[in-house]
Amino acid sequence: MSSTPGAADWRLFRGDGRPRPVVFPQAPPWRRFTPEARAATDGAARAALPYLIEPRHADVVNAALHLRRPLLVTGPAGTGKSSLARAVAHELSLGELLRWPVNSRSTVRDALYQYDAIGRLRETTLSRDRGAAEPSIGTFVRLGPLGTALVPAPSPRALLIDEMDKGDVDLPNDLLTVFEEGVFDVPELTRLPEDQTDVEVQTADRRGAVLVHRGVVQCSEFPVVVITSNGERDFPPAFLRRCIRLDLEVPGEERLRAIVAAHLGEEALREADDLIERFLQRRAPGELATDQLLNAVFLRSGGVDLDADGLLDAVLHQLTGAM
Repeated sequence: MSSTPGAADWRLFRGDGRPRPVVFPQAPPWRRFTPEARAATDGAARAALPYLIEPRHADVVNAALHLRRPLLVTGPAGTGKSSLARAVAHELSLGELLRWPVNSRSTVRDALYQYDAIGRLRETTLSRDRGAAEPSIGTFVRLGPLGTALVPAPSPRALLIDEMDKGDVDLPNDLLTVFEEGVFDVPELTRLPEDQTDVEVQTADRRGAVLVHRGVVQCSEFPVVVITSNGERDFPPAFLRRCIRLDLEVPGEERLRAIVAAHLGEEALREADDLIERFLQRRAPGELATDQLLNAVFLRSGGVDLDADGLLDAVLHQLTGAM
């Protein structure tokens, strides 16, 4: 097991311009990206980090699962909106979580599939010049995260549509048909001749290729869709009517303590009383995220002097307002 930084040697970078060999300390549990690292037996790292949710919120999640409706999760930054999707996918054994991070340029078509027409033209020309068989059109069609989630399967896939409110104003309405019908077509495949009704296309996950019949993808089980929003704008009523809504509040002191203990252990919690108190004081006038508190407790448990040179100000900085 890797060691955590001690009080005297936690400064890996010293700013003196002198190169030196460095043994990096173990990362926080939430910043480990390989199964081997996440499964480290240090008491806090697990294959999946714990997600603490109030029973009343869990009931709303279950309502969305039973109704096969998208779950629209709102709340301030750091309340665990995106983590909820990962927790549901893990607990229900739904496989790899598909993720669609929305921005101002996002379109439903790109989330459903992408077709590389230029790449196909280039490869077809090269194949003809070599006298070889032309590559299948499916080589140049790749399903996006939403399209992959709609591929028919015995059990539903889990899809996170992250920060929907950052998308174009028409994006929610563009999703209505897909949410209602659970189907879409790939025009480039529907126009193929009868002898090419079945085409193998790529997917957005690690499962490889899937077979698409006559260019139509129709889900057999509607995916578990979690949509997050920071509340930066309102959504149209027609979109809201098709969603189950869950508003996550900022956690209070008792829940913060439970989160720290779950992620970093009871020993780290015993040393975090003053950090939790200062976190709550700083959160009152401005926005802070729970993972900022976890960062501070992790550094403290590793022997870092958080009061040195304004380090605590850097770790617990306000998320809104002037920098």
